[in-house]
Amino acid sequence: MKVDLSKYDNSWYEPGKNAIIRATWFILNAVVIKNPIVAHSSFKVWLLRLFGAKIGKGAVIKPSVNVKYPWNLEIGDSTWIGEGVWLDSIEKIRIGSNVCISQAAYLCTGNHDWSDCSFGLVIKPIRIEEGAWIGARSNVMPGVVVANHSIISAGSTITKSTEPYGIYVGNPAIKVKNRFLKKSSARRPS
Repeated sequence: MKVDLSKYDNSWYEPGKNAIIRATWFILNAVVIKNPIVAHSSFKVWLLRLFGAKIGKGAVIKPSVNVKYPWNLEIGDSTWIGEGVWLDSIEKIRIGSNVCISQAAYLCTGNHDWSDCSFGLVIKPIRIEEGAWIGARSNVMPGVVVANHSIISAGSTITKSTEPYGIYVGNPAIKVKNRFLKKSSARRPS
């Protein structure tokens, strides 16, 4: 057997909303959400909500973020989405409260079945639980649950769900230690 991409068929996949709404979103995503000049987070939150995203209070959306389908996106309270983050939401992405997704992280809900000669589409949701931190340039792959207060270190690729308070490093990322939180000093470190 050989791979034959001419036989690829994702006609079963329904992205949601009609073609006019999707086309309108793609334009507004490019002009407003992905735009590095448009920095006002509250306007971006408003626009994402207008297109069906569920976003909590105090969420921050930085410049150059890319959102595939906002109607498949949920973001909790006081969550930060950093510059250049790509939320490839062809399936649901649920992000809890007090989550930090750092610069250029990629949350990927779709992939291809490498064992299928026609390279079939595979989609699975992603869930990032409360207090988690997705480091800069990290990748979160389809079907992963990043458990509460877990850390995915910068540049890592997480392919399997994590344990609460675990710190994961590498490609594929593995748990290297536990996260311990201390009480906030609420002052500048010396």
